[in-house]
Amino acid sequence: MSDVPNVTSRSSLPRRALTMALLGVLGALVAVPLSAQRTQAPVIGGTPPMPRQRVRRKVGGVKIQVVAQNLEIPWALQFSPDGRIFFTERPGRVRMMTKGGTPTVYKDLTQVTHHGEGGLMGMALHPQFPTVPYVYLHYTMQISKDQSINRVSRFRDTGTTLADEEILIDNIPASQFHDGGALAFGPDGMLYVGTGDARSPGLAQQIGSLAGKILRVGPEGQLPLDNPIPHSPVWAYGFRNVSAITWNPVTGEMWAATHGPTGEYQNLYNRDAVYIVRKGGNHGWPLVVGTSPDPEIVSPVLYYPTSPVPPGGLMFYTGDRFPRWTNNLFLASLKAEHIQRITVGADNRILGIERLWTKRYGRLRAIAQAPDGSIYFTTSNRDGRQRRRYPGADRIYRILPKR
Repeated sequence: MSDVPNVTSRSSLPRRALTMALLGVLGALVAVPLSAQRTQAPVIGGTPPMPRQRVRRKVGGVKIQVVAQNLEIPWALQFSPDGRIFFTERPGRVRMMTKGGTPTVYKDLTQVTHHGEGGLMGMALHPQFPTVPYVYLHYTMQISKDQSINRVSRFRDTGTTLADEEILIDNIPASQFHDGGALAFGPDGMLYVGTGDARSPGLAQQIGSLAGKILRVGPEGQLPLDNPIPHSPVWAYGFRNVSAITWNPVTGEMWAATHGPTGEYQNLYNRDAVYIVRKGGNHGWPLVVGTSPDPEIVSPVLYYPTSPVPPGGLMFYTGDRFPRWTNNLFLASLKAEHIQRITVGADNRILGIERLWTKRYGRLRAIAQAPDGSIYFTTSNRDGRQRRRYPGADRIYRILPKR
């Protein structure tokens, strides 16, 4: 992505006021009832070449520590170069902790509406944080008795709290389910936002809607000149519910995880997927699920037609604490309650899939690499979908080499 222009130059971009007005109009245009947005049932496509999934209940050479407990639905996890750890809780709290410390409430966002899958979701730190002290949040907010929206804002880190909210993208369609929530800075310094279809599948195919998309803006909300659709933040479309975004450290390509259908169409369930995202590409939903022979449709690289693995977090490992896992893809699963370790070849061919720690920690949401090369993951056992009781739920765990 070396051809990306310097989007921090105000003179080369529309003013943020114009950008926000455009996004607000787009969001308002797609506030359409679910019944009006439903399309015919998707075509059932094929399955990409995938090895058999191995189940490993024990993983040699590692240990797992509890970092924090008694939390409430932690969603996103970020590490600051100054040693602080930030994470969101879906009811509307940003918490902060230092290594070995106890989490404290860093910011309570009273404007957040927590219902269903909505609430305080994704979080990202500015690429030059804390020198450039901005924290980005993706959250749900009720704007009237009958309507909620999703919003992306940035806040200034004061060292003791988050202040001075600036709305970057507003009026993203929201619903009780399928709110997306992913938020991540790419290698190009741009902010990427994963959204859901807000239970209106047809919106994922409407370019004028912000639902069912991956959006791309600059760190101040600017529209980059090289976005595929002029004057639009839409980077890619045709997604049902984007839960995580990451980048392959070898190829530089974006990978995104999305949840498969759970009843929008009769007898169509499961089919979670991971895509190598194509700029401007149509990733199929709700026209097709699985691989498609149509060159205009981007097919998934990972696809689970009968064995659901609803993805929480997604990351490529690049640290030095676990050399055997270098450049492996890790997927944290909610309903299937495990971490997948996926070996990816240089040609993006999937060479191996292992299910680790199945049913041991419950529903798993975030997974992230710490600066020291250890791996952290969070549970989501208080989100209303876990029937078993876990003492101390929810928790943050840390994976370390066993010495």
